[in-house]
Amino acid sequence: MSKVLIKGNEAVVRGALLAGCKNFFGYPITPASEIAETAAYYFPLLGGTFLQAESEIGAINMIYGAASFNTRCMTASSSPGFSLKQEGISYIAGAELPCVIIDIMRGGPGLGNIAPEQADYNQVVKGGGHGNYNLIALAPNSAQEMCDLTMLAFDLSDKYRNPAVVLADGIIGQMMEPVEFPKPVETIPDRPWAVRGTVDSHNLICSIELLPDKLEAHNEALQAKYAKIKEHEIRYEATYCDDAEHILIGYGIVSRILHTVVDVLRAEGIKAGLFRPITLFPFPTPQFEAFANDKNVKSFFVSELSAGQMVDDVRLAVNGKKPVNLHTRMGGNIPTVKELVDKFKATI
Repeated sequence: MSKVLIKGNEAVVRGALLAGCKNFFGYPITPASEIAETAAYYFPLLGGTFLQAESEIGAINMIYGAASFNTRCMTASSSPGFSLKQEGISYIAGAELPCVIIDIMRGGPGLGNIAPEQADYNQVVKGGGHGNYNLIALAPNSAQEMCDLTMLAFDLSDKYRNPAVVLADGIIGQMMEPVEFPKPVETIPDRPWAVRGTVDSHNLICSIELLPDKLEAHNEALQAKYAKIKEHEIRYEATYCDDAEHILIGYGIVSRILHTVVDVLRAEGIKAGLFRPITLFPFPTPQFEAFANDKNVKSFFVSELSAGQMVDDVRLAVNGKKPVNLHTRMGGNIPTVKELVDKFKATI
């Protein structure tokens, strides 16, 4: 199959359509606006529905309704828009409804700017809304993965009846790269629990449980589901880690820069390896625990476009057994290869 030169934001939409998604509800916001623009063109053309909501709050509540039916649906936004969706996302997670949400991260806090950051990690991975819930979170680092991980997000969302997020920084969303599109899915899992609007079907899906014992039981069932996701759905990329003495860690655009950093360090005789989490939830905690217990591994070096959010999960997994160093950039600034090489060398 031939490749197509395309933006990551556009690859998301094509991946969604290949996954059988039929409904897009959203509101444009830079640097994610091409997602809504592309969806507005392709969804009606292929027999689906595109609707620009009056706001991000409206869009996520439309997703709540559509996800209750036997259909795949999605929305997309960027950091402040994703913040506005938090209450609705908590409702969707509480009601155990499958859907896919795309977040193309920009600078913050507040309005910030439209340059890339990775400061949405906590609100996506830790459940930014109220209550005890988790979102499946996938972190692509290429336009190809923007397509592939969007398709995977729909499958995981249906498998676990849980919202899934594709979390990308603004560079990955805006970058144009060749993408080879896979074959469309042939079948979509049936949803026997779905609302169908008929007299013989279940016609109410909600997250409210007024009795404390029932709500506690519901929360316990959710936690059991999240534990199952952690057990079965961890994904990552490890490069030169088999003999590494120093593990460099990053996701999204940072992981691509770190790949070159590792090559530079290896050329200088430093045994460095690159570890890239692809699932941010579930986080690859067992892999970090194994590195921490490996007598050959001397240190960890995390780089991220935030004040330091993912590094907390790395440190929890390493549990003080080895030093975990951090280098950050914020405000839309991207570290250079030389900058990261120098910062890493200063730690050893």
